[in-house]
Amino acid sequence: MTDYKATLNLPDTAFPMKAGLPQREPQILQRWDSIGLYQKLREIGKDRPKFVLHDGPPYANGKIHIGHALNKILKDMIVRSKTLAGFDAPYVPGWDCHGLPIEHKVEVTHGKHLSADRTRELCREYAAEQIEGQKTEFIRLGVLGDWDNPYKTMNFANEAGEIRALAEMVKQGFVFKGLKPVNWCFDCGSALAEAEVEYADKKSQTIDVAFPVADQAKLAAAFGLPSLAKPAAIVIWTTTAWTIPANQALNIHPEFKYALVDTGERLLVLAEELVEACLERWNLEGSVIATAQGSALELINFRHPFYDRLSPVYLADYVELGAGTGVVHSAPAYGEDDFVTCKRYGMVNDDILTPVQSNGVYVESLEFFGGQFIWKANPAIVEKLSEVGALMHTETISHSYMHCWRHKTPLIYRATAQWFVGMDKQPSTGEPLRERALKAIEETRFVPAWGQARLHSMIANRPDWCISRQRNWGVPIPFFLHKQTGELHPRTVELMDEVATRVEQQGIEAWFKLDAAELLGAEADQYDKISDTLDVWFDSGTTHWHVLRGSHDIGHATGPRADLYLEGSDQHRGWFHSSLLTGCAIDNHAPYRELLTHGFTVDENGRKMSKSLGNTIEPEKVNNTLGADILRLWVSATDYSGEMAVSEQILQ
Repeated sequence: MTDYKATLNLPDTAFPMKAGLPQREPQILQRWDSIGLYQKLREIGKDRPKFVLHDGPPYANGKIHIGHALNKILKDMIVRSKTLAGFDAPYVPGWDCHGLPIEHKVEVTHGKHLSADRTRELCREYAAEQIEGQKTEFIRLGVLGDWDNPYKTMNFANEAGEIRALAEMVKQGFVFKGLKPVNWCFDCGSALAEAEVEYADKKSQTIDVAFPVADQAKLAAAFGLPSLAKPAAIVIWTTTAWTIPANQALNIHPEFKYALVDTGERLLVLAEELVEACLERWNLEGSVIATAQGSALELINFRHPFYDRLSPVYLADYVELGAGTGVVHSAPAYGEDDFVTCKRYGMVNDDILTPVQSNGVYVESLEFFGGQFIWKANPAIVEKLSEVGALMHTETISHSYMHCWRHKTPLIYRATAQWFVGMDKQPSTGEPLRERALKAIEETRFVPAWGQARLHSMIANRPDWCISRQRNWGVPIPFFLHKQTGELHPRTVELMDEVATRVEQQGIEAWFKLDAAELLGAEADQYDKISDTLDVWFDSGTTHWHVLRGSHDIGHATGPRADLYLEGSDQHRGWFHSSLLTGCAIDNHAPYRELLTHGFTVDENGRKMSKSLGNTIEPEKVNNTLGADILRLWVSATDYSGEMAVSEQILQ
């Protein structure tokens, strides 16, 4: 039989018939490493125009997931394409190293009995270990970068740089101490950033509570009556019975109409629009005998249901008619709107009642409920209201409520003395921060374009930024406060620079071990050295300062302004957000020229990925079975602007 194969003139090639990616990719990576490919590219491009993609630091905890892989591959493709287009495009990977998750992991592993110094030591060791594991996985994805010299927020130079960034903001007048309600987690024992809050359903006991009138003549006059024929009360509705012991005022809307309703035994004040619904809920019959504009009821005093103190009526635009009675009970220590309204009416910090401690337990001195955990005290408070004849109605509802993203437990607003970056505070020069940030958003290019409106809305409506935390593993806020006046030391900025110099040599431990006399001399006895640490979003949010012009100095000659920040859409309220605020405070512009946002990964049915559903994709498994190039092919072939579907079937 004729062998036709021998008659064909076929090309001869060493190129393998099968890709064999799981076996060949590690060999390729090893070759890149042996020839120093990243450094060669830096040498080749040293005279080229710069393109800087600044890496948003992943958190140094746990194995990487498919979202990490997606993010790093997108960045790698952009950096490589810019390099091929004739730019010098360095890529310095980074890690976020401080914060509660690492401290919590150390506590779970070693117990809560550890000293603060030992906790910090173990946290540093744990973060370093996690970084090495994640680094190996990122390199395996084929991501080319300065892996021998990444930035880490726990590097001494970066910790010192962060303190210097804070000093710049103090110098310009953005930082202040204030008593304000902040998101508080009892399990963390600390204030939380907005980005650390998530919402989940919670069952709560609602209560309708009557506050008896104290100024009878004023209430009668407000409704155009010569006098009140019987006892009268105003009724509030709330889902937080535990705040009733801290009630200090009542809020009504100045433009709503309020009715005086005769229910037989007494007169009740509530919004006219809600009279019918309320009477039905309370199983009462009644008739409206007079109405008044909300503004006419301003400053009329009512009495607390079971404490001997007054609750005056304050006008507030945030009162709504969707549910309840049209009257809101105000506990300024435990509500943002309540706090602002009470301060507007002249209440000073010392007047604000704060009976809930950091662990969620009422102070022992609180009459009736001292020593009780607030969630467990709810039934006792309801019982007390019933006992004094103030409870109109109660029921249990399920509603969306804020929870700690870490512990999955309910949060409260809690007024504590914290350090804030003021959004509308007038700095020493230039415009307030909110104004600067909104202007910077207009000057930034967004991909996709909808990101601009989203970030604009967040900045336009956000409160002051609480930057202090009560933890061990974090960059310190190195302030000295006068023991009598509570004021910052007059040389605060200068002292912060001295602290930063020490931190640069010894890490954050230098501050915690510092004897105040070393810096203040004879003045030391007059000042308290505070132990608060910075919000971790301040760590990553200042990397434009302590990385781009600090530890790695890869910014443009015109300053530390990256060409591109690229992260998931959740970072509009995270890294994009904190970087914008610190950049505008320090440099009066955003630290980026362009923001690119990618969506989240879902399975082939559009479901969110979770271990409980069993639909997660592990990058390591894909690398070992199909090869990293298959993941890269999926990333390049998928529209990143929305949700990105991935599954084993899709990859196959």
